[in-house]
Amino acid sequence: MVESNYDILGVIEGSSEKQIRDAFRRLALQFHSDRGGENEQFIKIKQAYEDLKIGKKYPDTDVEKLKNSRVYSGDSEADVRRKNQILGQQLSKEMKNAEEWAAALNRSKATATRLFGSKTLGEMELERKQNGALLIKGNFMAGSLTYDGPIQMQGSITSPSWTQEFRTNIHLTKGDFKFIDPRENKYRIENGAILTVDNGDVVAGNIFGRKFRVEDPDGRVGIYQVQEHRTHISAPNGKIIAENVVNTVLLEAETIIVLNVEDDVKISAREILFYGGKLTFDSVIELKQGGYIRFFENYSVQGLSGDAIIQLENGKKIRLFDVKTKKIKDLADEFVPNKEEYGKDATLVGRGFTITYEMLDNLSKKPTKKQKGGWASKFGFSK
Repeated sequence: MVESNYDILGVIEGSSEKQIRDAFRRLALQFHSDRGGENEQFIKIKQAYEDLKIGKKYPDTDVEKLKNSRVYSGDSEADVRRKNQILGQQLSKEMKNAEEWAAALNRSKATATRLFGSKTLGEMELERKQNGALLIKGNFMAGSLTYDGPIQMQGSITSPSWTQEFRTNIHLTKGDFKFIDPRENKYRIENGAILTVDNGDVVAGNIFGRKFRVEDPDGRVGIYQVQEHRTHISAPNGKIIAENVVNTVLLEAETIIVLNVEDDVKISAREILFYGGKLTFDSVIELKQGGYIRFFENYSVQGLSGDAIIQLENGKKIRLFDVKTKKIKDLADEFVPNKEEYGKDATLVGRGFTITYEMLDNLSKKPTKKQKGGWASKFGFSK
């Protein structure tokens, strides 16, 4: 016998809206994951409640669930685009409603909780807390959200793969953006999403972009075009702290602290700290004047990819390969400007090393008389 939505909530058919709502609230308190309940059972209960609100007696069959899966498929590309366009429009509209709801709560300094999103792409729970922080539970899938305060996130952030029109764009005008335990929960920002924090820090997990080939629009066989969804994280007056940054990503901040960087990643900051063992595949480091790049832990000159480019704020570009051939670690030992400012550990930190902006800017300059016989002549700089 098929279990009805009434059975799931433990009420009889014909129960009033209040009885159904009270049953749902009682079961939600029992099975919500925040109270140690079973997440799958909670989802089942919540879906039954939503169905009964629109008069649907039985849950979706397996066929209906497949039909309502996260991304529609169809017999033709035009059908896929049309249906996905509808999904994007719906979710983008929901995020606009969420933005207006959160802004109204902020103006009145009130607290509240509400669900936004769609059943097809998934719903999010937004809660405005007493301290002004906005807590988001669930995956952010599409659309824009601007908030005048800090955001805490329990879920991942992605952007639609089928269009740029409804690209995910989260903007904080003040306060920090933080994932809650991102490493433990494996949260990520991916697929071309944009996150901008005007006056705060970003604490993220893994960050991924997306680059893929599409067939030639003119139908030429064997000819492809490369399209990219570059994930963009910006904190112009703060820090970005991330784990692995991979495949078509742009990070911009005053300070950037990362583990590993791989495959077409652009990093722009005044202070850049690497804690992992990878810096590879056509990555670009844009270093602001007066800044430095610091490598920690197991990094070595030999272990850094020669493909990476260091670009200084004055426009000068230096291949990491050229830096490695000049034995930058030895150079760091010889030449550290303003050592009083950087401290005694300016050149070597743990088993790592630091490269300053001024050191890089001087690599291609002619040595002064004072430098002759020192680090400049050691590496063969000519007059």
